[in-house]
Amino acid sequence: MGSRLAWDDSVYLRNSVQVAAKILVVGHFAVGKTTFIGTLSEIPPLRTEEEMTQVGAGIEAPKGAPGKTTTTSAMDFGRLTLSERLVLYLFGTPGRRCFVQVWEDMTRGALGALVLVDPQRLDEPIPVMDLVGHYGIPYAIAVNHFDGTPAHSLDEIREALDLLPETPVVRCDARDHRSSADSLIALVRYLQSRLQ
Repeated sequence: MGSRLAWDDSVYLRNSVQVAAKILVVGHFAVGKTTFIGTLSEIPPLRTEEEMTQVGAGIEAPKGAPGKTTTTSAMDFGRLTLSERLVLYLFGTPGRRCFVQVWEDMTRGALGALVLVDPQRLDEPIPVMDLVGHYGIPYAIAVNHFDGTPAHSLDEIREALDLLPETPVVRCDARDHRSSADSLIALVRYLQSRLQ
């Protein structure tokens, strides 16, 4: 019996953690939510990726993501320890309309939402933003730029999405840790400003 289970203490919360905060990462289908959470999470993220089937092909085609073969079927989940006392939980919502029923439970207790937007598909985040508004969740916009995407100005994005002047809009690359962290920081600063 020479084998032992290897425990990785880094996946467990420190005993000193006393406060947990919840942020949603939302957006339309194939915008980068799973990648974003995987980039920031200090633990291996929980992913519920499933193969897309032909049954749903006519209902919601993967427009703008022709090579995508999987979809989030429940949620993505990651964790970020911010201090000895505070931990941040990131919940990624499914982006397809057929999973909207999952949203209500996920919104409970959320401080805010980071809405990821693909600059090639500026018409698609509107239903997601409507849902966030319906549940009364304050949000910031992170425009997920990646290879070959158009370089709209932030003012053009703001106008296309018909945003309120105080809604933060930032650029982001969901594959890059620093860029993703900066997007999250923009949301947190906005949430703090609403408390003052």
